[in-house]
Amino acid sequence: MKVSVCVVTYNHEKFVPKMLDSLLMQETTFPYEIIVGDDCSKDNTVSILKEYQSRFPDKIRLLLQSKNLGLNGKYNALNTFANAKGEYIAQFDGDDYLTSPHKLQKQVEMLDANPHYSASYHNAMAIYDDNSAPSHLVNMLKKPEVTVDDLIGEDELCFIATSSLMFRRADFEKNPDPEWTNLSTSGDIPRNIMLASRGPIGYIDEVMSVYRKNRGGASFADNHYSSDFLFNRIQLYSNINKEFNYRYDAKLKKNIATYYYKLLFSKQYRDSYWPRAKFALKYLSLADPSEEKRKEIIRDFIVPSFAMKIYSFFALSLYNLKPKAKS
Repeated sequence: MKVSVCVVTYNHEKFVPKMLDSLLMQETTFPYEIIVGDDCSKDNTVSILKEYQSRFPDKIRLLLQSKNLGLNGKYNALNTFANAKGEYIAQFDGDDYLTSPHKLQKQVEMLDANPHYSASYHNAMAIYDDNSAPSHLVNMLKKPEVTVDDLIGEDELCFIATSSLMFRRADFEKNPDPEWTNLSTSGDIPRNIMLASRGPIGYIDEVMSVYRKNRGGASFADNHYSSDFLFNRIQLYSNINKEFNYRYDAKLKKNIATYYYKLLFSKQYRDSYWPRAKFALKYLSLADPSEEKRKEIIRDFIVPSFAMKIYSFFALSLYNLKPKAKS
């Protein structure tokens, strides 16, 4: 088996037929299998998967979970990888689909020709089901190959669509990701960084898949107003910093600072003075913001509101005591 296409589904009944059809249309010179791990969907996804498997029993293998494995589908994805038989693993979410029948063939050819590559990816088109934003390309970097340096920045860098990645199964098994990667709600960020640490990730400058943003999808589960999500991101980037012996410390400190800043507006803490003051101080120590921004943070989140009221009272009183200019 040359390629295992590992798919994760959860409540994807609207998208599964198009996804599977796009995988079954692949034109290859080698055998490939489709492994679908369903994370205990509550809609009609499983029935659709079973119907497709009955039509393509030699191509489609189902892993139907009896309970949701949790962590935003991450453990479900890892389970599909563990059941793969192919030399290469291609990732896929159940609401995405391929637009080129040559995706698998071209990526295999790239990896076969470049044994020093840890993985391969291509460009993808991001679309929004609710039309909340216009469609756009996922990758604007377009470098021939990507290293760890390209994946770590002051901002979160996500230009490798899940449906565009293919990596070596043997390498994944011989060099499993560190345990801390499994604590992150993000599967793509730590996995791509760890792959790049083992060798460059080659890029094919073609749009060969669609990354669908739908309200029930994993990307919308990333709630930037939830402290759970924000603390998880802080932990993720702190672990990445430690993993690489603080080689990217300056960039990652500013990255982590972003999430401390967002905690100031989180649902759980936006009305709590002491936690917000602590987060504000962490932000200031990590971000090293401009003097104007520093003053704003101190005024709005560190100086207690009663102190600001006293200051305003005395400032106004002093102003009123000043002699008025004669007209």
